[in-house]
Amino acid sequence: MAQGKPRYAFFEGKIVPIADAKVGVMTHALNYGTGVFGGLRGYWNEDEEQLFVFRPHDHFERFLQSAYMMRIDLPYSATELVHILLDLLRKEGFRENCYIRPLAYKSTEMIGVKLHDVDNALTIFALPFGSYVNDKEAGLHVGFSSWRRVDDNAIPARGKVTGAYANSALIKTEANLAGYDEALVLNSGGHLSETSASNVFIVRKGVVITPPVYADVLEGITRRTIIHLLREELGIEVVERDIDRTELYVTDEVFLCGTGVQIAAITQIEHRPVANGVMGPITQRISSLYHSLVRGQVEKYREWLTPVYAKRTEQA
Repeated sequence: MAQGKPRYAFFEGKIVPIADAKVGVMTHALNYGTGVFGGLRGYWNEDEEQLFVFRPHDHFERFLQSAYMMRIDLPYSATELVHILLDLLRKEGFRENCYIRPLAYKSTEMIGVKLHDVDNALTIFALPFGSYVNDKEAGLHVGFSSWRRVDDNAIPARGKVTGAYANSALIKTEANLAGYDEALVLNSGGHLSETSASNVFIVRKGVVITPPVYADVLEGITRRTIIHLLREELGIEVVERDIDRTELYVTDEVFLCGTGVQIAAITQIEHRPVANGVMGPITQRISSLYHSLVRGQVEKYREWLTPVYAKRTEQA
């Protein structure tokens, strides 16, 4: 993936140089995975000379919900977190697309597995960021993972818990070393859940289908966006239901969505092409709409975008 490096971070209540945002090796979250995180994107609009953050309030609401599940108490509301983020992005001064990572974690330096009586901390950083899957958005080759998606009764699947992403790392590395770009992951019930870090949609006979929220999927902000756009803008029926493994072999289109991956078509599953092996028409339409929308080119949905910089004024 194409990415740069951050220069600053919000750390211990203030914006500091990234080199000063450090934790000790005994930090609870480092030893036990007791943290939660979020992922947001900022999109640069060259014509307006503006950086737009996509649905930051929604992202921070989910971030705080994840923290609540892990008994991480933060002294900020979603609105306050948006303001902190905007200050950080203005300090960075990005004039390109970027990725934003808020992280809340158990910060006490101690040995002992528990969530209570442990201090909490927050950091946020952002970095220049291109495509999560390099230049393969036009067609990914995937397989099924031998690993199962983490069960919500084991670790909250609908939250972005840092420790749970050991599961994602095992899935992604197995897939890449086997020659795949990504992996489709089944849950403990044997139904499709998601990939290592994105939600999945399939298309059959003009109907878009995606696993339900009780299939151990992350309740993705991009997932929610795509469902809305398919229904309200493209007039396409969307059904949330369980999907069996073999249904993936006989579908007309498959695509992924998420903050990192954005929209990516799957064109081959193991040794079987998906339909004719190229991005399908519904995937093309939703991808085009989404990429225009997040850059502020769809007036109706600019309310989903938060501008970072003051509005440019014309010279007299």
